[in-house]
Amino acid sequence: MGRRKGLSFYEKEKKINKKLLKEIGQWIFWGAVMMLIAFVAVFCFGIRTSVIGGSMEPTLSNGQEILIDRFSYFFVSPGRGDVVVFLPNGNENSHYYVKRVIGLPGDAISIQDGYVMINGILYDEDGKYDKMEDGGIAETEITLGEDEYFVLGDNRNNSEDSRSSNVGIVMRNYMIGKAWFHMSSGDVHLGFIK
Repeated sequence: MGRRKGLSFYEKEKKINKKLLKEIGQWIFWGAVMMLIAFVAVFCFGIRTSVIGGSMEPTLSNGQEILIDRFSYFFVSPGRGDVVVFLPNGNENSHYYVKRVIGLPGDAISIQDGYVMINGILYDEDGKYDKMEDGGIAETEITLGEDEYFVLGDNRNNSEDSRSSNVGIVMRNYMIGKAWFHMSSGDVHLGFIK
């Protein structure tokens, strides 16, 4: 009888070990899945940069850190009003520029009497932005081609943007992604960028 008890004890111990091994395997599997999800999230959403200058005030301030969504523009095109991050003229030696999309491919853009005109119609911005003192290259109408975007800073009279010949029209392939979340900076708190 003692031997049978001993054998059954060892048999139970083997079952426990199989169950333990299965549980460890599940932990390893789910750990790997979580690491993969974290990698994809960092790759798609994890680029972090700082805003340089006051061209996007009051939306974003100088030195404020933002997260860039590189993922969504693989599926949808940048939209009017999106805040985008790009390299001017594709210059990889430049810092990232952060501006708001105003003109989309196919639009005819001009700045008349300090206000944006899109396809001959005044672009209604609900008085959010100051009247522009200088229309730059957009004083004469510019028709955007395929994958071309016209961008402006929110601080219209203190922004180097598509009105400037050294920035000009922004090609879609110059865009790094959409600025979608900003970090705290002084009195400004965490939040999504609108």
